[in-house]
Amino acid sequence: MTKSFRTLDDVDVKGKRVLLRVDLNVPMENGRVTDATRLERVAPTIKEISDKGGKVILLAHFGRPKGRDPKESLKPVAEELAKVIKRPVAFADDCIGDVAAKAVGAMKDGDILCLENTRFHKEEEKNDAGFVAELAKLGDIWVNDAFSAAHRAHATTEGLGHKLPAYAGRTMQAELDALGKALDAPTKPVIAIVGGAKVSTKIDLLENLVSKVDALVIGGGMANTFLHAQGIAIGKSLAEKDLAATALRILEKANAANCAIILPVDAVVANQFAANAPSHAYGLDAIPADGMILDVGPQSIARIHSAIDDAATLVWNGPLGAFELTPFDRGTVVSAKHAAERTKARKLTSVAGGGDTVAALNQAGVGGEFTYVSTAGGAFLEWMEGKPLPGVEVLKRG
Repeated sequence: MTKSFRTLDDVDVKGKRVLLRVDLNVPMENGRVTDATRLERVAPTIKEISDKGGKVILLAHFGRPKGRDPKESLKPVAEELAKVIKRPVAFADDCIGDVAAKAVGAMKDGDILCLENTRFHKEEEKNDAGFVAELAKLGDIWVNDAFSAAHRAHATTEGLGHKLPAYAGRTMQAELDALGKALDAPTKPVIAIVGGAKVSTKIDLLENLVSKVDALVIGGGMANTFLHAQGIAIGKSLAEKDLAATALRILEKANAANCAIILPVDAVVANQFAANAPSHAYGLDAIPADGMILDVGPQSIARIHSAIDDAATLVWNGPLGAFELTPFDRGTVVSAKHAAERTKARKLTSVAGGGDTVAALNQAGVGGEFTYVSTAGGAFLEWMEGKPLPGVEVLKRG
């Protein structure tokens, strides 16, 4: 299968100035990086371009600064990146203008340079043509390795692709390959597990999935909205009761598309939203009026397991219960472990993504055992909703 997008295999980077868009938006406390996962993810692309004699010029945003703000500088991140890749990373105090031009001009083949936070310029998020032109002067080619920002049409995530030859970096390539296998051309049957608190944030997602997958498991607080819509008494459970008509419309759409909807058949109920609150499993016909549903019950877990067993491909977004509170993480953890076992046995291709989902899988200790785990929140969700991502579209072969 020929790649529908251009990658580093399509270009000789030796001696070229490579503007490499990466995601360096790492969590920091007191000027120190607390989680280097994102730095580790971009390391292979940086090293490869450097090893092949390209000049690596890193473009990235950090936080949401309003203009220049020393607290949002990428300098400490560049220092941490140097430790991760075990190579020197030079730093320039701006991403355009003389400062940047001098720093780029001083580079030798294989050197790595990090330019200051692109969002110090408001033109970045406006995808301003003049700003794009200033950036483009610094490079010969543009490589996008920031899938997590691919849903935004900003200067460094999309605009540069119209000014310079554009390629996907290795992280972007891996993400697009994994996502393609999950929804664009999956091995069927395909099951999706969608959880989380609110239906309102996932309406587009659910509507797209029912036309793409064979079975859809709905869990988390959003399942309560569906149960309520079907006339089931859910006590004091979190639900968006005003979305009952939307829930019914999604169920009708699923029925028409031959997509099986798997809702909880029982639930773990407590009378307060607190860790280790006394709880019991109840059938859906017996939810106490003062109780709140905080997790899927044992029969529901068994049902989810058999749905996973029937599937060849799994796409997962969102926890099945209040996973941040023990013991209401049980449904999510047990189901994640089951999917991981099927994946290890090579019976399942499993792709998961979204912030809460990554945290839940890590809590279950299986983050590394899924086929692919996407750390991109918004971009992963928009891709699952079937929306074109500007930062990916611009990489496609013309």
